Amino acid sequence: MNVVIRLALAILFLDELVVGASNALVPASFYRHFPTVDLTPPFSEHYARDFGGATLGIALLLGIALVRPTAHFAIPAALAFSVFAVPHAIFHLMHLEGASPAEAVGLTTANAIVALLGIGVVLLVIVRDQRDRRDLRNLRDQRS
Repeated sequence: MNVVIRLALAILFLDELVVGASNALVPASFYRHFPTVDLTPPFSEHYARDFGGATLGIALLLGIALVRPTAHFAIPAALAFSVFAVPHAIFHLMHLEGASPAEAVGLTTANAIVALLGIGVVLLVIVRDQRDRRDLRNLRDQRS
């Protein structure tokens, strides 16, 4: 289960690192070239750089959790990501006008996957830790 948790954290980390760095460092280029971004409200360098910085902050938390996937790191990092990703996915779902059918499907699918992945990390860590505690109890009971 640790491999699955680390893989999910790695995907979220890379997603946030790429999107955050692009927005923070080259916001106009991100707006012009990242698929479907031009379907959203007009470009604002201020908002793009702020979003990029906040996204890099989430990437930092996810990176720490990737290195140390204990509940103390993984759950807060995945929740921080999910607090952003779930409303983000809903926003895009509600604003598909102007998108081609392929863009609408791609945008909706990609946003739903990463939003669910963040929630999935939280659930997987909880299940893993409950299983580990149960196994430890059983081991102690067998020794008694």
